[in-house]
Amino acid sequence: MIKDVISVGLPVAESMDIKKNRLLPLTLTGKEKRICIVTGIHGDELEGQFVCYELIRKINANIQCLNGIVDVYPYVNPLGMESITRRIPTFDLDMNRNFPGNEEGDMAECVAATIIDDILGCDLCIDLHASNIFIREIPQVRISQDNLNTLLPYSKLLNVDFVWVNDSVTILKSSLVHSLNSLGVPSLAVEMGVGMRLTKEYGMQLVDGLFNVMKELGIWTGEVPPIRKPIVSTDGQVEMIHAEASGIFVPAISHWKGICKGDCVGDIIDPLTGTVKEQIIAPCSGTVFTLREYPVVYTGSLIARILGGTGLC
Repeated sequence: MIKDVISVGLPVAESMDIKKNRLLPLTLTGKEKRICIVTGIHGDELEGQFVCYELIRKINANIQCLNGIVDVYPYVNPLGMESITRRIPTFDLDMNRNFPGNEEGDMAECVAATIIDDILGCDLCIDLHASNIFIREIPQVRISQDNLNTLLPYSKLLNVDFVWVNDSVTILKSSLVHSLNSLGVPSLAVEMGVGMRLTKEYGMQLVDGLFNVMKELGIWTGEVPPIRKPIVSTDGQVEMIHAEASGIFVPAISHWKGICKGDCVGDIIDPLTGTVKEQIIAPCSGTVFTLREYPVVYTGSLIARILGGTGLC
């Protein structure tokens, strides 16, 4: 059932329409649990689009197994999606810095408040993100320490590779997930892949996890596939590597692979002089869960994140 969440008038007789697909069981009792799947907050993050498609397709193919309500919001920033821009175009606003919003505020605040109001009351919300165009991420859940006890059990069911508990950068206070958790709605942020791309294997991995979560909530009664056990980490186990020179980054390692302290992560080269401006060396042993995708770098650019203590060294 396709439903309108909000429609906002735009110049030249156009409108910004945010919609959701509500999937209902064959028989309603009025006591159904509800899960919300949100994606497309950033218009250049497309990984969640495939997840929405596969989730809806599989539920519809076995609708007799649906025992609760599944609300799917495939693109809550439709203007950004259409223009492949991260922010809301024209307004140049990051939607995920406007929650919980204000119904009496400007367009972005009103939209944010309406989305929050539409989600309120659900038993779990999962906000799907991709990385930006610069960085590739393995499928991971990011949660804050404040919500660890409530959210960690769901995180472990999502079939991700990594759960990152990180209060400093994980969940910003003006984000959808932080706002919903503050309002009593358990909410998770998932990040995977790279901006402006679709990584099918990551999408299928997460779909399997979503069915396991729905099974746990009693929303799904069908068979569910086996899931992997994620690595759970806190701040102290993650080492970040930033460029100390500008140039073209040429990686010497693979994503989600083990690395030893002292190994070469990659070189920053100068194509004009044919020289290596910086050889980046791993500061610790572990597993690379974030790796630079876009080769142009400047001083301070993020190159990689290493999860310490998980490698083969």
